[in-house]
Amino acid sequence: MRLARIAHPEGVAFGSIEADGDNDNDDAAQVLEIADHPFGKPNYTGRRWPLADVRLLAPILPSKVIAVGRNYAKHAAELGNEVPGEPMIFLKPSTSVIGPHAPIKLPPASSQVDFEGELAVVIGQPVKNVRAEQARAAILGYTVANDVSARDLQASDGQWGRAKGFDTFCPIGPWIETSVDPSDLRLTTEVDGELKQDSRTSAMVHKVEDLVEFVSSVMTLLPGDMIITGTPEGVGRLDDGQQVSVTIEGIGTLTNPVQSA
Repeated sequence: MRLARIAHPEGVAFGSIEADGDNDNDDAAQVLEIADHPFGKPNYTGRRWPLADVRLLAPILPSKVIAVGRNYAKHAAELGNEVPGEPMIFLKPSTSVIGPHAPIKLPPASSQVDFEGELAVVIGQPVKNVRAEQARAAILGYTVANDVSARDLQASDGQWGRAKGFDTFCPIGPWIETSVDPSDLRLTTEVDGELKQDSRTSAMVHKVEDLVEFVSSVMTLLPGDMIITGTPEGVGRLDDGQQVSVTIEGIGTLTNPVQSA
């Protein structure tokens, strides 16, 4: 099932998308409105809209975004870093989250803002100290994320809160896919149509289930919280006027324009 959050002619709602492909421009796709929230068995209102007639928003508004650093060995190497023995986690604020086609705003404080395409895990129920073998049951589904990073501030600050936390620095979408197996999916990032990143989630050092176990040993995960699982090699700079697209096999494509703030 594909779960989306949409703006429709009468307001904002969650919905499930009936479509055959991964393209959010599918003219034949329909959105079935879900009452209340997308967790558990959907309760449909009976209303529906063509996908072309609604606007896709960030598919979830998490209370927190937990990001994982250096989870692809080649990415760690390209930045001159070692691969940590345990997952290296940090937080991105909920205010950094935007949806598909919303602009990434380049802050005046930074002269080097990079893209980082990532698989995002969306939690479906409250969990604390969950074991890896039970982790899948706690996951609602998966979406596409871009861990936008002010690389110069990351280096100068010595910690990552500012560099990773600007408004618009966590695009997610276009929807949450509940039925995909995340263990070996192709992940690509393109800037203005030029391929920049091309890897597979099987290259992650710490797998999805292990990340859920580790993070839930530190903090309680609530429904809608996200773990973004690290980026592969090939990260690079974004400039005003460009467009960045992250695609994950079996989920879809997240596209955002880039603008000076």
